[in-house]
Amino acid sequence: MITEATSQTVTARHLARNAYLYVRQATTLRQGGENTESTQRQYALRQQALALGWPAEHIIVLDQDLGQSGASAADRAGFQILVTEIGLGRAGIVLAREASRVARNSSDWHRWLELCSLTDTLILLEDAGLYDPAQVHDRLLLGLQGPMSAAELHGLRARRRGAIVTKARGGAPRGFGPDPAMAATVGGSTRLTPISCSS
Repeated sequence: MITEATSQTVTARHLARNAYLYVRQATTLRQGGENTESTQRQYALRQQALALGWPAEHIIVLDQDLGQSGASAADRAGFQILVTEIGLGRAGIVLAREASRVARNSSDWHRWLELCSLTDTLILLEDAGLYDPAQVHDRLLLGLQGPMSAAELHGLRARRRGAIVTKARGGAPRGFGPDPAMAATVGGSTRLTPISCSS
């Protein structure tokens, strides 16, 4: 919904640059393949950019990170492109469904947020609204999103680990593997890596 406050936040300076729609789903097999509604909702944010005044040819969809975890910026080509475009001053706004789509660890979130603030890049989160990270109140609210997303990831991992332990105690076959976010392939064999949650 476009309000007077929204129209005052989005300026000609923002509209002269591109709108970047960042789409990420943790695993397309488990979530994207079974939960296509979430992915479709992310793509539908394009309509928000149009409603805010961005012409269609200036809306760039970055969906290279479908199937990638947001736990780290490493190995996320779409996120790397997004950060580069913001740093070069080419982004007027970044649209994402929620903070956890952008980053699930606080350090990546806060670095990204600082970069948006320094380059006058707006942020629109479907679940939270339109923000100008250069404004102190918006920055404060956005600053809380990163740690909340990291805590959510910790909770997801704890629930998954609990389910695995419960299955094992119940005599379930050993056909299920480790959480991909906790495993690393080394020399052809899979090894568990410690679960960590950056602060």
